[in-house]
Amino acid sequence: MLWSEHAILIVGEPLTDEKADIGDRDLVILRETACASGAEKDAAMSGSQWDELADLALSRVRAAGVEYADIRLLDTTTRTISGEDRRIAHLRESTDRGFGIRVLHRGAWGFAASSIISLEEIPRVADLAVEIAKGSSSLAITKVHLAPEPVHRDRIVTSCRLDPFAVPLEEQTALLLSTMEVIQRHPGVVRSHASLWAQRDRKLFVSTEGSHLEFNLLAMQGDCMATAVHNGRFASRSFNTPHLRTGYELVRDADWAREGARIAEQAVEKVRAPAIEAGRYDLVLDPEHLSLTMHESCGHPSELDRALGYEANYAGTSFLTPDKRGTYRYGSAHVHLVADNTEPATLAATGYDDDGVSCQKWDIVREGIFVGYCTNREVATRIKEERSRGSNRADSWGSVPMVRIANIGLEPGTATLDELLADVKRGIYIEGHGSYSIDQRRYNFQFGGDAFWLIENGRRTHMVRDVIYHGITPEFWGRCDGVADAGHRRRYGFITCGKGQPGQSGWMTHAASHARFRRVDVISGHTKADA
Repeated sequence: MLWSEHAILIVGEPLTDEKADIGDRDLVILRETACASGAEKDAAMSGSQWDELADLALSRVRAAGVEYADIRLLDTTTRTISGEDRRIAHLRESTDRGFGIRVLHRGAWGFAASSIISLEEIPRVADLAVEIAKGSSSLAITKVHLAPEPVHRDRIVTSCRLDPFAVPLEEQTALLLSTMEVIQRHPGVVRSHASLWAQRDRKLFVSTEGSHLEFNLLAMQGDCMATAVHNGRFASRSFNTPHLRTGYELVRDADWAREGARIAEQAVEKVRAPAIEAGRYDLVLDPEHLSLTMHESCGHPSELDRALGYEANYAGTSFLTPDKRGTYRYGSAHVHLVADNTEPATLAATGYDDDGVSCQKWDIVREGIFVGYCTNREVATRIKEERSRGSNRADSWGSVPMVRIANIGLEPGTATLDELLADVKRGIYIEGHGSYSIDQRRYNFQFGGDAFWLIENGRRTHMVRDVIYHGITPEFWGRCDGVADAGHRRRYGFITCGKGQPGQSGWMTHAASHARFRRVDVISGHTKADA
């Protein structure tokens, strides 16, 4: 395959220590540069020009006799603003453009890509993709057969009230500075961090089957963190607006002053908290924490390519093998895990995937029984499904699309959080993400968290630290005996899900309400030096 280097335009000079404190003049220069870059980008994004390039590419590969082909043209703009310890430490805006051509010839794939978007480059890359496919077909043991999909002609635009790229940099940096100021006012806090991130993807997908899809997608996120110290020991507490496909309203709607004060207070309490005593506890897990648990113990094992062994040499396989579908007990009857790539604002809700398949909703686990996979057009036929689930995505123009985790969520139950807690005599309430590990089959795992409270006789009493719980995936989910109602449901996105060779980062959202798990093994992660 051809992996050409990405052409990246950096708007603004990377900030050295001497230039870390950005002043008003610097913000004006950066804003003007960003606006100029945006104008150039829009000029390069002419729809008619991209259609001409796509027609040229597909005409070229059709003439070579391929069975199927598609082209993706992509223009991505990303902005990151981050602050540390009451100062703006980093501000970067980058643009990445290019195209990739994928062809299927005699049951084998060929792919080639380039950062040079021109009438001269398209034929060269198209010919290379065909050449690679022909070489692959001479060696392929199993031929690729694509599941059928209707032809789609559509335009997908992320709904938002406020374009983050149009919000003045002064407003965004002022928010970060004020948040860090609130955090560091709290006695015992020694470090603060705050950041904002936004990305826009403009994409065109065209296939030889006749699908023509235009995308203008947006995503936004913000976070802050407080770090406290006590007796030589450090502890941090964080808050984030989840990654969602929306605009800057996600940031404006959050109460940063309140959240900054809350995490500062909790960071100080956490660093002074006693270490947990090892044993068996009932656990009540918050939606943010559950998002990671679901991602690792349900999301990855439900990728069909992984279950078929395609990722065995890098990211592992899956204990959820095809023979288990429809009969295997994954969890208790309270566990309903649903893939929904149609829910507005979620990361995988892009209208269509990179096979040109429309996004869908389906069950992964229903009443505790494993029933479904995330698939693409290639692997769906391997389990005799008539249609792909629309989970084929690439992370850039230069990447080959592959099966990625869908927006998998835990369906709400009927309880309130107070009711879940009330029935716990000795337990731990866990919020947020922490360290974790899981084996190559996604079967044995351990998870930490961001904050922990002891539950005694139905009430959260005080914070503890260094909590790590471990278990076996189906046994753990089998211990779930209650899920909170829809009023407690929250959504949390991931943009760094690693998979593939060369590695790619996948995007998806996991939603849940609080859930309770009985008699889970807990160990303490503290050492003598931490005591």
